Amino acid sequence: MADDLRTTLDHVGDRFNLGEYEIDAYLTVLEHGELTASGIADRTDIPQPRVYDTVRSLSDRGLVELRESRPMKIVAVDPEDAFGELRSSFTEMVDELEARYTAPTRETEAVSLVKSRSTILRYLEEVIVGAEYELAVSLTPELLRRFRDDLAKKVAEGVSVELLVTPATRAPAPDEFDYLEVSTTARARRGITTPILAVGDGVYSVYATQDALRDDRERYGVIFNRSALGFLVSGFFGTVLWTTAETIATNDMDRPFPRRYASIRRAVKDVRAFDGDPFYATISGRDIETGEAVTVRGRVVDSAFEDSEEVASLVVETDAGRIEIGGRVAALEDVEGQEIVIGRGSPPEI
Repeated sequence: MADDLRTTLDHVGDRFNLGEYEIDAYLTVLEHGELTASGIADRTDIPQPRVYDTVRSLSDRGLVELRESRPMKIVAVDPEDAFGELRSSFTEMVDELEARYTAPTRETEAVSLVKSRSTILRYLEEVIVGAEYELAVSLTPELLRRFRDDLAKKVAEGVSVELLVTPATRAPAPDEFDYLEVSTTARARRGITTPILAVGDGVYSVYATQDALRDDRERYGVIFNRSALGFLVSGFFGTVLWTTAETIATNDMDRPFPRRYASIRRAVKDVRAFDGDPFYATISGRDIETGEAVTVRGRVVDSAFEDSEEVASLVVETDAGRIEIGGRVAALEDVEGQEIVIGRGSPPEI
């Protein structure tokens, strides 16, 4: 069985291991049905001297036929004939690979560097699907469509979803796309330099360049799987990206309380946005001087916030007095807030 599996992998890999020139030539021939070498060169960026080697490679793989006329003609093979034989082999190969697969544990390094487009996409999906109460994502329009159902499910589950679409010029128009189906607030940002990222519950995050998802060449994505580092991506999203984007749609005012936050900035913005009955908070975090775990419960009596989002804090009146709550790696406040729940009437449960 091991030898059979290796043979199948070699066979499938050889058939699909196409270079850039081979892909361009193959798709061009498929589109036209039949072309000469010069016709391929005219319609692609393949240099004329490389065309013959390229099409002979395609012929060796059974993807095109070469008719040795003058000039030589390259004829497309019906994809059903070219790939049909691989269907059963591929299915059997996947079944055998699944049988051998041992799922890795998720207790991996705090930071992982990945260079595969498919791996970056897989981690993006994991962060989105795994978010329990707070999700921040920066996606291209293509990725938005790819993860639309996953995002819609998170919104339906009550997860707060801040969605950034980039570049703004290619973002779907609000009258053509239901942004409130997939987010609680959606914004668009100019520029292809805006990175792709996702942060779930302030703990698990992915950061990648847009180039990394267009091709795999000399590109990278970074995975942070511990909150002590993941907050860096969340902070970058909130202070650099989110504040320089234009709002497309929002229904954040309609979400019920209590609300749960990983970000002090989001908690403070909500507290300051609502009037009426006072807010109460329960905060799980740590004392900034001793590092000991603490839980703070009480009425929110004050807040501080700057439009740049560089400063955000809450002041909570407790039985022991007033305690100032900051965000991750807080230094000026009394407590670093790691998980914050804001409600009405009384301190909510975490």
